Amino acid sequence: MLQCLILELEMAKFGFSNITGIDYSPSAIQLFGNIIEKEWLSNINLKVEDFLNISTKLSGFHICIDKGTFDAISLNPDNAVEKRKQYVKSLSSVLRVKGFFFFSLITSCNWTTEELLN
Repeated sequence: MLQCLILELEMAKFGFSNITGIDYSPSAIQLFGNIIEKEWLSNINLKVEDFLNISTKLSGFHICIDKGTFDAISLNPDNAVEKRKQYVKSLSSVLRVKGFFFFSLITSCNWTTEELLN
């Protein structure tokens, strides 16, 4: 999922601050941490998190951006409906009231328009 963390890198380069990037893979976080260090960026916080079992420490975000996580969860053949419900529950717990959620349709190409609207 390293490609998803690249968005945080680009946002930091454009001057955004207080950025948190999460991934369930410790090796992806470590690799991305090396990239951040090489780029001399200090405004990105990285965390190993499984979004379906999100920790209570992760909360209060003004903006959440999904760049493929929902697709990955939905394409898992094991209990996809329940995992999608848990995704929404996790999103609700990390996003502030009146916060914004952006879902990248560019990377979510496995869904029809009708499926996305539902």
